[in-house]
This record gives sequence, C-alpha cells and structure tokens, in this order.
Amino acid sequence: MTNNYIGIIGYGEVGRIFAAGIKGQRGITSVTTYDRKLENSGTELELLKTAARAGIDIALNLGALCDAATLIISAVTASNTLAVAQEAARHIRPGTLFLDLNSASPGTKRQAAQAIEEAGGHYVEAGVMSSVPPHGIRVPMLLGGAIADELAPALRAWGMDATIVAVDIGVASAIKMCRSIMIKGLEALVIESYSTALYYGVADKVLPTLAETFPQIDWSAQGTNFFNRVVQHGKRRAEEMRESAATVREAGFAPLMAVGIAEKLDWVATLASDGLFDKVPKNASWQEYAERLLFAGKEEMTGELTAPQPVLNATAD
Repeated sequence: MTNNYIGIIGYGEVGRIFAAGIKGQRGITSVTTYDRKLENSGTELELLKTAARAGIDIALNLGALCDAATLIISAVTASNTLAVAQEAARHIRPGTLFLDLNSASPGTKRQAAQAIEEAGGHYVEAGVMSSVPPHGIRVPMLLGGAIADELAPALRAWGMDATIVAVDIGVASAIKMCRSIMIKGLEALVIESYSTALYYGVADKVLPTLAETFPQIDWSAQGTNFFNRVVQHGKRRAEEMRESAATVREAGFAPLMAVGIAEKLDWVATLASDGLFDKVPKNASWQEYAERLLFAGKEEMTGELTAPQPVLNATAD
C-alpha cells in the first residue's frame, strides 16, 4: 500500500506538527494541507506564509487535496470531525486512506467511517492518547479499522507510536474518550478546588493532604500545569469533553460529570480569549491564574472588557 502523497486537513497546531514530522520522511513525495481558514479573508495570508516557511504545499480547497492524496490525515477540532469526513467523502478517490486523528465519540467515528467507506475510501481511526506538542508525531495513538494493520507499519516507519487495538471502529475512540473524562476532569477539579482554597487562604493546608493520599504527584506543579493547559487550550479541550459526553450518552446514561467538565473548561477558555490572562507570564504559578479567576469580575481589563463573575460568586456550580 503506497502512502507517498500526504494530505492533511487542518493546519492548526496538530496539523502543523504532523506536517513537519512527516515531511522529508523516506518515501514521502509531498505533504499538502488544507484548512478552512483559507476561506477567511482575515486569516488566509498568515496561514499561507506559515505553510510556505515550513515548505508545506497548500490546497486551496478540499477537493484539490483529495485529488492528490493517497493518505489523508484529518486533524481538525472535535466538533468538525464528522462534517470534515462527510465533505471529504464527496471528493475522495477510491482506495485512498483516511486517518482520523480527531477526538470524537465512537458514534461520531462510526458515522465518519461510513461516509468514507461508502465513497470507496478506507477509514482508520486514531485515539491520540496524550497532548501532541511534547511528543510531536511520536505521540502515542491507538488505531482501529479493517486496514489499520496495513497502515500501521508505514506510520511506525515515520517515527509514530501507533498501536492497533481493534478492527472495529469505535474501540480506540472509546478508550480515548473515557481517559479524557478522567484527565480533563482532574483539570476542572483542580481549577475549582485550588481557586476556592486560595480564596479561603487554605491552599497551603489542602495541597499537603492531597500529597498524603497521592504522594507520587507533585500537586503544586501539576496544578500549575493544569491551569496553564486549560488557559492555553481550553476551547479545544471543552470540545473534546462534549464528545466525551456524547460517548457517555451512547453508553446509555446521563453524562453529568462530562458536561460539567466541559462547562468549566469552556468558562476558563472564554475568560482567556477575553484577555483575562494576557498579563500572566508563561512561567506563572497556579496561584497567579487562580487569582485572576477569583477577581475576574473586579479587575479592569483591556478596553471596555469586563469578565464574568467567577464560579465562587455564583449561586450554583
């Protein structure tokens, strides 16, 4: 199976990392990307410049990318997983491989697979099991699909950490989504617990009790890491948690925790996009982030911006 013409849908952080990591690998003829930002007159020039600096070809529309690619990698936001697969199915050539990296529920992945397979393509799902930036293309991922065993050797040859877990679509994404409930749930819990503890002046008493129960974790450092992750990538993480909530619904019961986690992450992300953390240094401690959240409604922000009241002052959480 030849996978020498690579098309990447989505040229955000993940798409850029994968494009850079694949480009120049043995046997790769070209790497082309398409991003819907090309259709936005306010953002397309910067995207074109970024791709040109990286030596990545740009397809001006999805049809052009599908015409050229023998392997298509979908690296978009969770909420766009199905729509992108359905649009790609309108253009995909028979026999083309479609590797779906997106964080979506098993049901969403099955619908995406159906669209691609009915169009003559071959769908492989990937559950990406860690944050991509620290690992690059070596990020651990679980593969599922009827021809995952045919694609995996090529991915490994490019340096990817790809493990086949199932022939059936949905297994890899179920593993990913269930893990996400725990990991992103911890992020939301830490943000709420630590900020409240800081408000009451008891953080120096609370964190040692956590260390007594889980001594293998540096709770202060981990807290800083969690706050930073959500401030930087909260919107994307909230979208993923909505797909985790869909995963729970597909299992047949109410996703009370997953929905709450999504709302908490989205709340922080909205404040971040409004500028609440603009003056917080990159190496800030969790306390600096928490202080911003606690006094979000009281601080005067850039321009006329007034951030919403923090959860602490709400009547319900």
